Amino acid sequence: MGNLLYFIAVILIILWAIGFFAYNAIWIIHILLVIAIVAVLLRIIQGKKIL
Repeated sequence: MGNLLYFIAVILIILWAIGFFAYNAIWIIHILLVIAIVAVLLRIIQGKKIL
């Protein structure tokens, strides 16, 4: 479960980067970025190893 959460966060960050540079920052991409950052922060707060 933990690895899946990290994998999804990485995919969302990659999608955000592609969307930011390709489509000039569509708002939905920024929402995905926020979700990815929240997922990573929750893992850090829980004290679990990220990698």
